[in-house]
Amino acid sequence: MSGDIAQTTETSTDAGGKKPFAGAFCAYERMVAWRYLRSRRREAFISVIAGFSFAGITLGVATLIIVMAVMNGFRGELIDRILGVNGHMIVQPIDEPFRDYDDLAKRMAAVGGVRSAIPFIDGQALVSGYRDVGTGALVRGIRADDLSKLGGVTESVELSDMVGFAAGEGLLVGSRLASNLGVAVGDSIKLISPEGDVTPLGVTPRIKSYAVSGIFEIGMSEYDASMIFMPLEEAQLYFNSDGLVQSIELFVDDPEQIDLLKPLVEKAAARQVFISDWRQQNATFFSALEVERNVMFMILTLIVLVAALNIISGLIMLVKDKGHDIAILRTMGATSGAILRIFFMTGAAIGMTGTFAGFILGVVICWNVESIRQFFSWLSGTVLFNPELYFLSQLPADMDVGETISVLLMAVGLSFLATLFPAWRASRLDPVDALRYE
Repeated sequence: MSGDIAQTTETSTDAGGKKPFAGAFCAYERMVAWRYLRSRRREAFISVIAGFSFAGITLGVATLIIVMAVMNGFRGELIDRILGVNGHMIVQPIDEPFRDYDDLAKRMAAVGGVRSAIPFIDGQALVSGYRDVGTGALVRGIRADDLSKLGGVTESVELSDMVGFAAGEGLLVGSRLASNLGVAVGDSIKLISPEGDVTPLGVTPRIKSYAVSGIFEIGMSEYDASMIFMPLEEAQLYFNSDGLVQSIELFVDDPEQIDLLKPLVEKAAARQVFISDWRQQNATFFSALEVERNVMFMILTLIVLVAALNIISGLIMLVKDKGHDIAILRTMGATSGAILRIFFMTGAAIGMTGTFAGFILGVVICWNVESIRQFFSWLSGTVLFNPELYFLSQLPADMDVGETISVLLMAVGLSFLATLFPAWRASRLDPVDALRYE
């Protein structure tokens, strides 16, 4: 009999002389499983495999948590940025333009669940600045009172800039657009619109200079690099839309309940209108994000699966190495179920500790993901997560509780499944054959 088994048997027998194999997952079974987890010199290779299994599950769980959190944060930030400028619902006319847009906006804003209704005009223009560098821009005409309701814009603009905009003394320009044009607050930019004045020689482009009243930064590069806000009355004159607007944007309390509000808004309009919501306008973009998120989850799950396969190989080798011990335990009264539970606990301990370590690692990285990004950007001398490519200026991370629990349960479940076959093999080992060929 080996020294480990004899010593374990002595320590597990109490003063009353009770059998050491009493009850499922008893102290004796836990003790043997723990001893098999401890590294010994002649079992170094098995311990190395167990270490790789532990590291694989840790990295797999942490990677899954981090990637899912970043994808959730990326989607959430994009929705906040997009819906911070564009409304949840866009109401457009069908029969004739919105000339009574002021009364119409008040009626729509009175609908329960609608936070605000903002009339606006959109137009394309070529803009040039100090360097005479021209670039395309989206010019949005909006009233100053309505612009103050767009928190994503007004939070980055000085109060004095908003006063100048309200007085019709200038435009609000995106930060990246202003940088590209080489202009600052107080400078002038030139707008060129193809929809100009009609003359006997044809339509001539409209060219007009405006002062830059303020510079805003939404945090989404697509808007910061191409958007200009202009007072509504000036936009109506500039785009030949005197006395009317193109659309009315509605901001609601709960964007997910948009379908319930559409009939109420149509009734409040009291005319034929076409209503589109934020999901329809960005359907392709958000669908692509969802597909990418699901594919990343499936691919990264393979890391945990590979680590679980390492648990299988490590336990199978452990079973072969401990065949003599298993035979002795069986002759001492251990049932096949006890042997199965011992090796099940051995493998499950690797999976559970690896899952817990991966959870801790993932949470720590998610809490400091932007600092880590900045550190590696400094270390490599390159810009990681370039805002011009990824729309956002910072790397977001938003851990979802339900999703994180699903990742943990999946990792623990794969670990448990990986231990079943080796543990079953150990429980089916014939003690006679094991001792005969020892």
